[in-house]
Formats: sequence, C-alpha cells, structure tokens
Amino acid sequence: MKKVLILNGPNLNLLGRRQPEIYGSTSFISYYSELDLKYREQVELDYFQSNHEGDLIDKMQEVGFTFDGIILNAGGYTHTSIALADCVSAITTPVVEVHISNIKEREVFRHHSYLEAVCVKSIMGEGLKGYELGLQHFL
Repeated sequence: MKKVLILNGPNLNLLGRRQPEIYGSTSFISYYSELDLKYREQVELDYFQSNHEGDLIDKMQEVGFTFDGIILNAGGYTHTSIALADCVSAITTPVVEVHISNIKEREVFRHHSYLEAVCVKSIMGEGLKGYELGLQHFL
C-alpha cells in the first residue's frame, strides 16, 4: 500500500475559521477525515501541520526517503523559504505543491513560489479538493 504525507505549513491549522471567503469554512481536520475514509483502501495517509519552518523540514527529511509521496501546502513559506525548496530537492520522495487559493491571482508578493520548480506538480485554486487531486497524482 502506498504511503502519502499531507504536510501543511503556517496558519493552515486555522482553516474553517481563517478568511472563509478565501479558504472556505471547512476545517482541515474535518476534510482530512473524509479524504482518509474515501481512500483508506488505496493509500495510507499521514498528516502533519506546523507553523514552524524547521518542523516542516524535519518531517520531510523523516519521511522523504521512504514514503511514496508528499502533498505540501507550505502556506506563506512558499514565497520565502529557500530552505524548504532545498529540502524538497534533497529527498527522493516526490512532492506535489498544493494551494487552496490561486496564488498567481492574489497579491503580487504571493505570485512567486520557491517550491514550484522542485515539485513534480503544482495545484492551486481548487480549494480543499486540491489535496485530493494531489493524492490522485500519486495513485
């Protein structure tokens, strides 16, 4: 059975409460439970969220040589973290970048992603469904 990690960065623990007009009103834990139930016969899902860049790097290094895929929403670190991009480049597990909103249609400072060039795929603007699309990429 395939093993896939969903890795969420800063402020994504506030989904469902944070700017629902952009991110929707469903909590990620609620969405994750539905996704896990829907795909549990096909994949072993793991989930980790942190507001700290080093924790995200540590988690990717922990699973980045044994898991079949990582779905990464790095939040604001997408636009600032060369360290996260370096980590994605250093591991052998392929990474799909996901963004709930379309970062290319938001504020100018959000248009650039340091991760896009090192990830196998980028999915943006699909809402929470982007995570499922990322999962389907690995299946």
